[in-house]
Amino acid sequence: MKNLIEPLDDITLSGFRFFKSLSDEELKSLNYEKTCSSLKKGSIIYKEGSRLTGFYCIVRGIVKVYKTGIDGKEQIIRFARKGDIIAYRSLLSQESACTTSKIIEDAILCHVPYKTLLNLIEKNSSFALAMLRIVCAELKEANEYITDIAQKTVRERLAEILLLLKDSFDLDADQTLQISLTREELANTVGTATESIIRLLSEFKQDKLIDLQGRKIKIINLAGLIKVANLTNNRS
Repeated sequence: MKNLIEPLDDITLSGFRFFKSLSDEELKSLNYEKTCSSLKKGSIIYKEGSRLTGFYCIVRGIVKVYKTGIDGKEQIIRFARKGDIIAYRSLLSQESACTTSKIIEDAILCHVPYKTLLNLIEKNSSFALAMLRIVCAELKEANEYITDIAQKTVRERLAEILLLLKDSFDLDADQTLQISLTREELANTVGTATESIIRLLSEFKQDKLIDLQGRKIKIINLAGLIKVANLTNNRS
């Protein structure tokens, strides 16, 4: 990892939902073998094609996980936050990293070695099942994204992404998304040109669905966004 500030040895991973099935002894071993570090915004955690030595638990901050196309354009796969883990799929399949991850809000991450993960999977069937469910959930999200790209308009996809960001990061007291993204990052999440996102955000504002304050997006009409997104199920 780049731009490390200092190790934070007193952090515990006991509160992560992924580790709820571990015994006290296993949690003690996990916390002993992890390595935690602070990273500044803009730091690269790992790059596509690199060999991973373990996975990462996000204790604080926000991380974007993305793939890079032939033309160098990013396709953002997900935004990970406190309580999430990243880099586990490539690790489990013993492949090179299939994505790049970058800090977009100052963060604290804990690295858990591959041998520790493998040992927990081999000895704790409940934990192994939990990891399988995580991978299946990721596959479901990928399938839904492919369907959206093929069948939905850019307008529908942008509305859906805003709803997903609301679900993942919630709204503050002013109904503003608690994640600040550039227009390019939004475009790379939706899968379109930055110019299209700028135009559609302006249209959403004119339609009184949202309000814009720089990078901040305030949700004004949640029901309207759900309608525009053309969702088959209510994600609000």
